[in-house]
Amino acid sequence: QVQLVESGGGLVQAGGSLRLSCAASERTFSVYTMGWFRQAPGKEREFVAVISWRTGGTYYANSVKGRFTISRDNAKNTVYLQMNNLKPEDTALYYCAADRGPPSQKRDDYDYWGQGTQVTVSS
Repeated sequence: QVQLVESGGGLVQAGGSLRLSCAASERTFSVYTMGWFRQAPGKEREFVAVISWRTGGTYYANSVKGRFTISRDNAKNTVYLQMNNLKPEDTALYYCAADRGPPSQKRDDYDYWGQGTQVTVSS
């Protein structure tokens, strides 16, 4: 069982930056694909970014491409999401997720989820 704990959320003005962290309990963290998703009130949970454990390749939703960067530190069992030039539409509860499979944008492909960290962007 992999436990994931997100942190780093908060309130920021439009144009500002935040860095989210997700710490994993699993010793074999390095072989897990790690993804970030978000869910705004009244909307479905949507894909944000994913990083492959095998290649380190990254993939992003079009809405965040060029503004967000996903990275991982296998020595610290942690994945990060650097969010720059934040917009009010980025306001959501952000979740990290883990899976042993290949990188995916589908939430159903992920076996493990954190509890989420709230990001609020004011205009």
